[in-house]
Amino acid sequence: MLCQSSNVIKWGIRNGRQRYKCQNCHKLFIWKNEGKSIDKQKIWFKKWVMGRRTIQEIAHEKKCSVNTIHRLFDNFLDNPPTPQIKPNDNCHLMIDGTYFGDICLLNYFDNDLKHLQYFEIVRNENYGDFKLGLELLNKVGINIKSITSDGDRALIMAINEVLPGICHQRCIIHVQRMALAYLTRFPKQEAGKDLRKIVRDMHRIFDHEERKEWIDRYRKWEYDYHDFLNERTESFMDSRLYKHYGIRQAKAQISNTISHLFHYLDDPKIPKSTNGLECRFSYLKNNLRVHRGLSKEHKKSFILWYNWFKYND
Repeated sequence: MLCQSSNVIKWGIRNGRQRYKCQNCHKLFIWKNEGKSIDKQKIWFKKWVMGRRTIQEIAHEKKCSVNTIHRLFDNFLDNPPTPQIKPNDNCHLMIDGTYFGDICLLNYFDNDLKHLQYFEIVRNENYGDFKLGLELLNKVGINIKSITSDGDRALIMAINEVLPGICHQRCIIHVQRMALAYLTRFPKQEAGKDLRKIVRDMHRIFDHEERKEWIDRYRKWEYDYHDFLNERTESFMDSRLYKHYGIRQAKAQISNTISHLFHYLDDPKIPKSTNGLECRFSYLKNNLRVHRGLSKEHKKSFILWYNWFKYND
């Protein structure tokens, strides 16, 4: 349809496809639906990103050359998706990041809408990027009621700057996992054994009474082992060092976060952990491993497309 006229009529079938004839310029043509073609290409691209299928397998199934699939997929990788933010007056946000070598993916997930409100790739988890992300969400009509995170220091600083006084739930599974790592699987001292039992019950608290009982157990443990925890090395050169480093670190993990561990009991909409994001990071890394060999820019784009398909598409 070279003349761009809409005055056309059907003109038979060729190779199973409808032909048309322009009444003005008398040219014959097949009407191509570019949008439908792009949608089909996107389906194959999604299979490659999400289904861990190789380009060779897709080319064989689509009955075309590997170079054709490379060319089609490169068009998508050269144009990564951008976040689609949905307004929400009652947003309980989960924020978490994960590393892929020298780059970091930050996700801001709306637990109420089950929607990934914002995501970006940065060099590392830093105050500046967290601050810009929170300011953006705050300006575009999202009323953030709570934030659940693993307690990264840069994120805490950004939250205090942008959203002072907001309810900040610390990921209870992250605190538990870190404390158990410091205690080791088989602690030698009684203090470590007793604290390990307390830490293992941390995620099993479902009401305020259980919270009070758990905190009382922890405070009693602190009191009982106060002198033990303050023991220092006998060496003159290292007299400033505490003897029981692992147990003290586990105690610090709990003591520094205990006031932010149980906000979810006051509001059931607050997620008590970021496990929902972390498990998806694992799947993403497994898929990316299948397609190793991508350039750095295409690697970033692949990560963003995976995020898009997983949460938005």
